[in-house]
Amino acid sequence: MLFMSPRNHPPPPLSEPVRRIEAGPWAIELLPGCAYATRYVATQSAIGFAFDSQRGLHAIGSDRVLPFEALPNGLAFVPAGCDVLSESPRGGEYLRMVRTDGMALPAKHAFNNRIDPQAITLALRMRSALLRATAEDDWEAWALGLAERVKDHKRFSAHSQGSITAGRMRLLDEFIDAGLDGPLGVKEMAGLLGLSEGYFMRAFKQATGKSPHSYLIDRRLAKARALMRDSTARLTDIAHICGFNSQAHMTTLFKQRLGVSPAQLRGYSRP
Repeated sequence: MLFMSPRNHPPPPLSEPVRRIEAGPWAIELLPGCAYATRYVATQSAIGFAFDSQRGLHAIGSDRVLPFEALPNGLAFVPAGCDVLSESPRGGEYLRMVRTDGMALPAKHAFNNRIDPQAITLALRMRSALLRATAEDDWEAWALGLAERVKDHKRFSAHSQGSITAGRMRLLDEFIDAGLDGPLGVKEMAGLLGLSEGYFMRAFKQATGKSPHSYLIDRRLAKARALMRDSTARLTDIAHICGFNSQAHMTTLFKQRLGVSPAQLRGYSRP
């Protein structure tokens, strides 16, 4: 995804809600994956984290609107005063964090698509807590930790995708989404790109910060969450459609990855 931005499109009727929390000087929100279009001048510096692949158009600090294809698990930063235009027909889930007390954040220049293992760990932890709708977590420490990753971004070289380019990631996403109800695995994913399994696994981890197997689980969970927005779909049917061995298997992975069961998440998402 490009940078965190207030999505000033009303979400579609079946979208999950925006989840927000304030902790000390921090305002933190989890934006659901949905179509959006926004244009604004940032009044505050902000940190963002993209959980999903995303494609669309953007212009960041520029009047040139360009297409973008972003990889998942990317850390991003936009400074105060930066012009932002962004739109996507299917935006990915996104964590956005701003400091509300006027204190400057450590970075000065806009960036995105930074793959940082510590940022990934923190963002996943924060998402899980937001989905659980609890304020009894160490939010300020997590926010400070994520801000430190922004400060340290210069020690990362310019992001090199290697063999897993944004275009190849798009092919993988389409391939995975079309075959979630079947026996997908690393062999099939590597074969799609004409790469050996070993090379593919290393290149994928370098590009996204996660193993192909872990990413495949993420896609299954994302699909299940999308289907759960339809209150008529039974959890047993959703588990089958998304390639889980059983509803119990799906529930276990929901709790491990998201901190909530499917039934709990469905309840939290209802108006």
